[in-house]
Amino acid sequence: MDDRLKKLERQYKDVQIPKELDAVVEASLKKGRKKRAPKWMMGSVAAAALFTASLNMSPAMARNLVEVPVLGSIVGVLTFVNYELEQDTYSANIKVPEITGESAEIAALNEKYAAEGKALYEQFTADMKEMEQEAGGHLGVDSGYIVKTDTEQLLSIGRYVVETVGSSSTVMKYDTLDKKKEMVITLPSLFKNDSYITLISENIAEQMRQQMKATNGEKIYWVGGAGLPDEDLFDPFTTIKADQNFYITSQGKLAIVFDKYEVAPGYMGVVEFEIPAELLTDVLVSNEYIHD
Repeated sequence: MDDRLKKLERQYKDVQIPKELDAVVEASLKKGRKKRAPKWMMGSVAAAALFTASLNMSPAMARNLVEVPVLGSIVGVLTFVNYELEQDTYSANIKVPEITGESAEIAALNEKYAAEGKALYEQFTADMKEMEQEAGGHLGVDSGYIVKTDTEQLLSIGRYVVETVGSSSTVMKYDTLDKKKEMVITLPSLFKNDSYITLISENIAEQMRQQMKATNGEKIYWVGGAGLPDEDLFDPFTTIKADQNFYITSQGKLAIVFDKYEVAPGYMGVVEFEIPAELLTDVLVSNEYIHD
């Protein structure tokens, strides 16, 4: 056994199983003959068993365990499926998250994650076969997730996809949930009416111009009034979409997110802008999520 395998073995043996999980399993077994355990509990226990078994079979899964975010001491977001492929000049690493919970909204979110992850891998393998039949080339896809916000009330999870075919493109999608209500929060649901679109758009445009001025051109955004040469060669940013990508920070601030190439050159990558809470006070439904 080489040093790398020994290290993975030590990491696996050092994994601490939450005490609460033992209690859930024991309680479920005792009540099994009298009452069927709730679906969310059965899914969590089954996932835990599958996760542990996978550790024995896959060093990659053992590495992934270190990256699993923890809500309290019970896993709230875990890697449900991990598609991996390494072959010559082709590479795929797709991690599909799953959020624990009982609500229909969370179930629908998990179904969407699973479907999108599967479709992404199937598209990758189809593209790979097509390239192999022609002149070959380089093809890569890297997809996973990050927990951006994790408070007593809020969970914001971001899922990214980086595709490489010559150059690379990056897409980031966020979902924000009220953990207590087990409810998905949408951008329109935060506001009384659609006046937020203009307020946020104007603020972002001003932030873009200020950042460009402060960095002497190190940061560039495609926005009017910034003194960019050849402004007629790009479509300037004017407004966000009603359902623009966003998340809520742990400090209760609204962050608006744009994909690579959406409002700036590729070297800027995925960009985001935090919107001052005082700007939104009059148009918010409440200050439950967004506040000073």
